[in-house]
Parts: sequence; C-alpha cells; structure tokens
Amino acid sequence: MSAPEERGALTPRPSSLYACALRVEHAEPEGPWCLADAAPPVPRRGPSNRVSRDFTRTKDELNRLLRPLLAAPDPVEAAEEVHRRLDALDPPVRHRTLRLLVAGMPVENEERARALARVLVRTGTGYRAVCVGLALLTGLGESQDVPYLRTLGRLRTLVDPVVHALDALDRSAGALLELRNQGEPVTFGPLLAALDAGDHTAVRERLVALPGGVGPEVARRVAEASGLVDLLAEVPALPASEGAALVARTGRLLFLMTSLRDYRPAILSYLDAPRAYEAFARGAGLLPPTLDHHALLLSAVQELSTGPAVLHDWGPGRREAALSELTAVLRRPEWCVVPDEQGDEPGVRWRVAWVRRTRAQVLGAPQETGARLRIAVHERDPGDSGAVEARVLVDGRPLVPDYFGHGPAHSPEELLFPGTLRATDEPREVQLAEAYCTEGCCGALYVTVRRDGDQVVWSGWRCPVPPGGKRELPELRFDAAAYDGEIARASDDESWMWPARRTARLIADGLRGRPDLLARWNVRLDWAGTASSNPDDTLISLFYDGEDGYVRQIRWRIPEDGTPPEDRAAAALRRLGEEDPRAYGS
Repeated sequence: MSAPEERGALTPRPSSLYACALRVEHAEPEGPWCLADAAPPVPRRGPSNRVSRDFTRTKDELNRLLRPLLAAPDPVEAAEEVHRRLDALDPPVRHRTLRLLVAGMPVENEERARALARVLVRTGTGYRAVCVGLALLTGLGESQDVPYLRTLGRLRTLVDPVVHALDALDRSAGALLELRNQGEPVTFGPLLAALDAGDHTAVRERLVALPGGVGPEVARRVAEASGLVDLLAEVPALPASEGAALVARTGRLLFLMTSLRDYRPAILSYLDAPRAYEAFARGAGLLPPTLDHHALLLSAVQELSTGPAVLHDWGPGRREAALSELTAVLRRPEWCVVPDEQGDEPGVRWRVAWVRRTRAQVLGAPQETGARLRIAVHERDPGDSGAVEARVLVDGRPLVPDYFGHGPAHSPEELLFPGTLRATDEPREVQLAEAYCTEGCCGALYVTVRRDGDQVVWSGWRCPVPPGGKRELPELRFDAAAYDGEIARASDDESWMWPARRTARLIADGLRGRPDLLARWNVRLDWAGTASSNPDDTLISLFYDGEDGYVRQIRWRIPEDGTPPEDRAAAALRRLGEEDPRAYGS
C-alpha cells in the first residue's frame, strides 16, 4: 500500500470499532484501563431455516468468499467487500470459527493480505470483519500493529480475538490484556499498576505477593505479563531472602500450569517454560527445606521427567541439567528430613506421606533411558490433587499430551492392573485417555494393541481431530520382550501406593480372580480406588441393573482402620461372599 493510500485507509471513521476504542482510551488517558462495551452490538438475525453450520461447508464457503479478496490490489475496496459478504451470510459464522478458518487460509500475497488486515482492524465497522482482520494479523502482523491491537482491546467484545492476535506478536501484551479482563482488581490490581508504571522492583514484589490459588491459564498469563524469566535473571544480585521468594513463586506458577484439571496443559502454551524451569533449578538451593518447598522441587522433577513440560523444545542436555540441579538440592543433608511439625492435621499428613513416597521414587534407582516404552505412575501433590496417571512415554515423550491433550492418561487401575496393555495375538482396542468433559463431548484416545512376531504394534489410532484438520498418528512398534518386561515392571511397582490404594488393588484383583463373588448378586465391578476427599478411604464402585431398566451404582467406602491392606481386602472379599453389596450403602 502506498503512503497516500495508507493514510487514507488508516484514518479511523467515526463509526469504526477502532474509533470507539480510541474514545474509551482517551476518556481516562492516565487512569486505570477501562474495558468498555463501546463496540456496536453484533446484529441479531431473525429465525433462519438453517439451524447450524457444517464446519467443512463453512470452510469451503469462506474460502470462496474471502480468499480472492486477500490478494486484491485495493485494500480499502476489498475491506468494504469483506463487510458485504460477511453480512450476507445466513446464519452468521461464529467468531471463533471465523478466526480459526481465516487464520488457516492460504495466502498467496502476504503484503496485500496484510494491508487488507490493517484496513479491517483500523477502519472496520463490523464485528466479524474486524475479527477477520485480527485473524489475518495473527500470522501476518508486525510490531507496528501492536499499538492498534492494544487499543482495540479496550472493547470487551473484542478482547478474545485481540488476545489471540497479540499472542503471535507480543505475548506479554496479550497476557496483560487477558489479566485486565479477569475482573479481579483486588487480586491483580497491584501487579497491573506496577506493570503500567514500568516499576521493575514493584513488579517483582507484587508478583511474589500474589495469592497462590489461581487457575493454570491465569498462572501462565501472570508469568508472561510480568516477564518472569527476565525477573529471574536478577536473582543472583538480589538479597538472599528476596531471591528465594521469587524462586518459590516461580516454582508455584510452574506447578499450577501443570494442573490436571484443564484440557490442554497450560505449561505447553508457556513458551518460556524451559528457561523458567532452568532458572528455578538454579535458584532452588536458596530455598529452605520446608514442606512446601519439598513439594515444589519434587513436582518440578516429576514434570521434567514424565510430564507435558518434556514436550517443549529444550535443546541438547538442558532438561537433564535442570533435573540434575533439582535432585542435587533434594540430596543435601538438610533436605533429607521431611518436616511434619504441624502434627496430625489430615491435609498435612497426606502431603508429608506423598513427599516421602515421591522422594523415594525420584531419588531411587535411575530409570533406563534408552527404553522405547516406559510407563511412569504419576501422583500429584495432594495440595492440588488430581487423578493418578499411568503416563505412557514413547522415546521419552509423554504420549497422551502429545497426541491427545484433552485429558490425562488413565490410572494404573485401568491401564496396568487388569492387564489392559498386555499384547496378545488377538488385537485389542485400548482407551488410553478420555476428555475431562467425557468422551461424548470431546472424545477419547484409543489405540489397538497386537503382537506381531517378535514385535508389539500400536496402530489404528482413534481420537478427536481439530475442526477442519487432519492428523495421522503413527504406527508404533516395540520389541516384544522389552515391551512385556516394561508392562510387567510397571504393573508390579507399588512404590507409589498408599495403604488405602493398595487395599483397593487387592480387592479388585480378588474380584477378578473370583468373578462368582459379584455374579451371585448380579453386580459388576466398575472401579476400585480411593476417595478424592479422603485418600485414607478405599472406595469401590459397583454397578447393577435396576428393576426399572436403569443402571444403578453402589459406592462402597471402606475407611482406614489401622490394619494392613491385606487384612482389609480379605475382610471385604469375605463380606462380598456373604452379603449382598446392594445393602451396604456409601
């Protein structure tokens, strides 16, 4: 676009969304950000004879309507045509679908497409037309576009598409905008004020003082907005107490980003994760060996060994070096005693027991690094508990977050103890993971396991594919002897178990060995594990068919009574042989 054309095209018209955003911005130029609903409302159409859109047809339709305009020589004229064509769509395209499809649209002439995007963003009057411009700038934008995007982000209706565009150009600006839109001024106000003022010291102090109970995505945005990695570079020059406080906050943010209570783990979207983990490992020696700090170091070791954090592009030896630094701190004499000075309070007691079990695991005999397949049972810190996973690693990479990402791997009770992953000549389909929201919503990850001579083959993958996308998952082959050995080792390893969990396993094994115990009552085993609210309680879930034709559930709770797991399991099996479990209650 020539200079005269650019001046004409970029002058915001009074009715443009950018002009609305400017009015909001100039209303309080020196005050706090005011995210306002100043954008014209998205027009609502009357009833349509088309209830919803087919994604593939929508993709084809948008390609036909918009793709020629990306190469148009006159961006102003092309922008007007974008408005007309989008307004004519019935029913309208949802803005998230629009963003996804436009961002993936082939571009033959980047310069012309970028010019069109800028006209749409800076002079567009329609919400969807501006969203098209924002989607294009996600892949084609430059640093000069960031101020315009930040201004548009003043409009609450545009925050989401603006954040997506900013993430590609200036991630800290995108994170800052998203935090401003959290609606929690008490939590984030002091940090945002320090960032606005550009006060480096205040940013560090406000970051350390933030409450710990934020969600995984918010933890990531806090790290990005505050420039966490740059702050950590100053740790060696800080007083020891201040450096330790920042290192501890870093460990906490990284831990929150690995939460199992989200779809795609937030740590995968944190591009600075390797550098942050390295800085945390370097500074770990500043931390006193409290229970919280034990948990942070052990959690970091778990994630750097078997978790989604492994999937980042670390480069040669960097992840291994961070692990070595963390384990070296854990081996120091003052760290060899786990503090439990707070007595028998249940939460503290469970956490102390977890620290002791996990220390024994991560500091025990090193795992064979050259194995193609490895199964690692992961139990999360009870301070932020989650499902116990049987993490499947292939060539050192955790398979479920790599191929699926909608939920954690299944538990060892589902994948290991019933022999689910054992390979036979008869192919068997295995569900490795299910989406947090259930399979019926976002799917599950399936693979077919079969033995082929001296190899075990994983093939026939089934899992959700991103809308409009195509993903071929590879056939995996393992040496059969090594495969069988790893499945046997993982199945026999009970080092991660606590008494109630072992009781559950013994009961489930006993029921599989004696199917008559449940068959006589027309009851079947659903699962056996522990109660999330009280890990000391063994919980057995049983199903039976009600007289009305509906499946009923029995939740049988077996409390901790101080007896060995073997005795509790034997007593439970005896009771099942003598008494109908439908009379037990919870």
